[in-house]
Amino acid sequence: MNNIFKGTGVALVTPFNNNGGIDFIALDRLVKKMLNGNVDFLLALGTTAETVTMNSEEKAAVVAQIVESNNGKLPILLGMAGNCTAQLKKDIKAMDTEGIDGLLSVAPYYNKPNQRGIYQHFKEVANATDLPIILYNVPGRTASNILPETAIKLAEDFENIVAIKEASGSMDQVMEIVKTAPKGFKIFSGEDALTMPMMAVGVHGVISVIANAYPAAMSEMVNIMLDNGDIKRAKQLHYDMLDLINTIFADGNPAGIKSLLEYQKEMANNLRLPMVKVNRAVSNDLKRLAGLCKLN
Repeated sequence: MNNIFKGTGVALVTPFNNNGGIDFIALDRLVKKMLNGNVDFLLALGTTAETVTMNSEEKAAVVAQIVESNNGKLPILLGMAGNCTAQLKKDIKAMDTEGIDGLLSVAPYYNKPNQRGIYQHFKEVANATDLPIILYNVPGRTASNILPETAIKLAEDFENIVAIKEASGSMDQVMEIVKTAPKGFKIFSGEDALTMPMMAVGVHGVISVIANAYPAAMSEMVNIMLDNGDIKRAKQLHYDMLDLINTIFADGNPAGIKSLLEYQKEMANNLRLPMVKVNRAVSNDLKRLAGLCKLN
């Protein structure tokens, strides 16, 4: 299967109004900012979108707005996950796929399945759709780790499992996947701070949070690494973003990136419980760093 996902993807936030409803005007503006920032694809309804706090009607409305604002310009990846395999299959088969180019599916959370269970879960997901699937491994959130051998077996056994978003924090694990992956299978960084070092060992790009605020800078760094370009410039961009990256995750995601986007006047800094705004110290640090930042 042809894998159209490459380079810089952005895990879009969901802007909320002061009354708690979805701010579709701000969402439209955010998508257009991504288009102008030369990113390669968009992720709708990821963790950063606070997807678990939205009902089915709201999710559908958010996706429809992203599809409309994108206007066919970039591939769109849709987050589809669950810890009940049977229900996830039903949801995938029932979803409206117009304007959607692939699925991002995180490992089942809370259940803590073993590797056989993870394999069987994604086997069912793969058989439920013809769309390309990107696995998402983030043990810090799911309490289960998709081991390299499981990811590779899934890639070998199912044509539409085309990539993995790796956020295990283990460079050894990343390198094992890079070393043994079948041809065409891609690995995306799931951690902004590690994107450049991960790309140095063969990773193909990132699905980024900080790119909500600085799409052009992240895209430039990733493209340099993909093209074996000006490494000095890539290092400069990496370190220019690093303090901001670390700070947006210091008191919860997407609380940090929403605070930063408020300072950029992109949207109001509103979240849905159980997420709350970052603490005052982190907020002040973000304001200071944003003021010093020279990134586009």
